[in-house]
Amino acid sequence: MTQVLDLVSPSPTAVWAATGGDDLSAFGHDPWWLILIKAVLIFLVLVLLTLFNIWWERRVVARMQHRIGPNVHGPFGLLQSLADGVKLALKEDIIPKAADKVVFLLAPVLAVIPAFVTFSVIPFGPVVEVPFTDVTTPLQLTDMPVAVLFVMAIASIGIYGIVLGGWSSGSTYSLLGGLRSSAQMISYEVAMGLALVAVFLYAGSMSTSEIVSSQENLWYGLILLPSFVIYVISMVGETNRAPFDLPEAEGELVGGFHTEYSSLKFALFFLAEYINMATVAALATTLFLGGWQAPWGLVHIWPGANEGYWPVLWFFGKVMIFIFMFIWLRGSLPRLRYDQFMAFGWKVLIPVSLVWTVLVATLRTINLQGGVDRQYLLVGAGVMAAIFVILMFVGERGDQAETEAEPAAHDPFAGGFPVPPLPTGGAVRGAAQPLSFDRGTTVRTPAAPEPTDADAPSDGRQPDGRRADG
Repeated sequence: MTQVLDLVSPSPTAVWAATGGDDLSAFGHDPWWLILIKAVLIFLVLVLLTLFNIWWERRVVARMQHRIGPNVHGPFGLLQSLADGVKLALKEDIIPKAADKVVFLLAPVLAVIPAFVTFSVIPFGPVVEVPFTDVTTPLQLTDMPVAVLFVMAIASIGIYGIVLGGWSSGSTYSLLGGLRSSAQMISYEVAMGLALVAVFLYAGSMSTSEIVSSQENLWYGLILLPSFVIYVISMVGETNRAPFDLPEAEGELVGGFHTEYSSLKFALFFLAEYINMATVAALATTLFLGGWQAPWGLVHIWPGANEGYWPVLWFFGKVMIFIFMFIWLRGSLPRLRYDQFMAFGWKVLIPVSLVWTVLVATLRTINLQGGVDRQYLLVGAGVMAAIFVILMFVGERGDQAETEAEPAAHDPFAGGFPVPPLPTGGAVRGAAQPLSFDRGTTVRTPAAPEPTDADAPSDGRQPDGRRADG
């Protein structure tokens, strides 16, 4: 494994020298009109991508559930999402009396604006020439040495929109959804951050453009597979998507944090969720799947695959694969219980991320410094991983044994509640015994009992309706 990592992942010094010493020198020189065009294009692309993703999700889930899906508005129902937006805009806007109006109105804005801002450091392609001009510019709004940390920080601010929206609604269900969202943010952002440490170690940078350029030979999703798997699981929990959509679980919280929202404010929450899906998908593409670079091996067949505007196609193709995974999970898996969800984050994802991060850091240090036999190192890492997995499963079996223990004897009549005991053989299962009738026999219903004086109504009438005195 380490030999493969040495061949396909150059050292930070080699990457720095191959890029001319400063890979961020191409940023910060665009004229103001080009910066404005980039910002507007990013906004339009995200809005149109959201409209398409909503339509695509309905069509795919309908296909999985043997339904038709939207097919009336526009060809193949492509204008259905636009019709839904118009419907939300024309709905009555209601603010509950118990709500904190300032925070209630600010929460949707606080959720949707960071979703747009995070795309400012995502690279869509290499340096290209702007049509009809002699200006060259990278297909990226801006970049910085800590771009990935910037994305995670801005995404964390977006989560506060959900938390404050649930708190300010003045509703118990909304408050529970907001509390769940805050716990979910803390739990799964820790695992997500630990999964990205291995990428930083092998890329030698936190800049998104430099991370993409360091994956020219082989993608990090292949050589750092555990980090890739942990990130994919964490990004589903981070975006509140099924089966991790606990903050808006309609079966137990009515609608969760957005129960009291309507009209355009609800539409902003809806927009933020789908843009966050595109954000985490774009970040996964950038960090693990080579970003805008062509699929591995295509460059040898077509040398111009990574030149011009073609890389934009490769980038969005990889993003749509992740979007399809979100849709597939929603149509396939049921929602987890909240205790299962939190236990999975703290007891599985975070410990595995810590062990994998220590292992990658050790391998990286030894590769750069040398002096240790790699065979003994790999054997020791395998033994540690096996012990960790065994301890994890032993703990789970102990919990299951306590849960499945035989319950103590219970008196059904204790406390004055006459609850009859179950049948001796347990609950009756299966269908009822079928009735059979012999030919020529008549089924007689039992005769009704003769009425008594106790059955007479209180107004003096007899059971047949006549008064007792008449």
